[in-house]
Amino acid sequence: MRRFLIRVATLAAAATTLAVPAAPSTAAAAQGLSFRPLQYNTNGYNWGGYAATGSGFTSVSATWTEPRATCNSTNDLYAPWVGIDGYGSSTVEQTGVATDCSSGSPVNQAWYEMYPSAPVYLSTGSYPVSAGDSISASVTYAGSNRYTLKLTDSTRGWTYTTTKNLSAQRTSAEVIIESPTGSYPNFGTLSFTSATVNGKSLGSYSPVALDPSANGTYEARTSALNSSGTGFTDTYLHR
Repeated sequence: MRRFLIRVATLAAAATTLAVPAAPSTAAAAQGLSFRPLQYNTNGYNWGGYAATGSGFTSVSATWTEPRATCNSTNDLYAPWVGIDGYGSSTVEQTGVATDCSSGSPVNQAWYEMYPSAPVYLSTGSYPVSAGDSISASVTYAGSNRYTLKLTDSTRGWTYTTTKNLSAQRTSAEVIIESPTGSYPNFGTLSFTSATVNGKSLGSYSPVALDPSANGTYEARTSALNSSGTGFTDTYLHR
């Protein structure tokens, strides 16, 4: 399985990192490309979902049902995850499930990452994930630069927990879908539920809504938060 690249860093960094929304470039405008049409949310580039911003974030969690993905190409790669940091900072403490199409068929694999360290993939023998499984993920700051990352597949009956050290700013918390290759498989609609930040609803932090894009084309759409502020959907549009 290819390395799950995490690219998020400072907002002023290069094109491989998350950046604040900007007007289309002159070249893009000349081609009739619109990076931020009014009917969409903030351009998240390779991120979709919600990012809460501020300071002192200590926990984030969410649950989802792993979608059945259809590969468009062997370049398709995406993951739903939860994490602290990454939206405007140079670290990310995160865990989720990656779906990789490099073999020609979707392969699901649980993982966590303390970026800038390399991602750690969990054994598919001990921690299998299939489409339709109920997944819960959380990242919790345990103090003294320690983070506890927890991933549960309640359908399969397993839980993986690890605690890692990292000096980080804790200036954002996210519930996200991401394609490091900028190429999403067709995942249909993914529903996040029970999304909380610091023990409160995700919506209580007025998070930024992000739609992923690549080459001037929006690849998925993030819905509004539900009435409780703890749920939303990401819906595949096209490559």
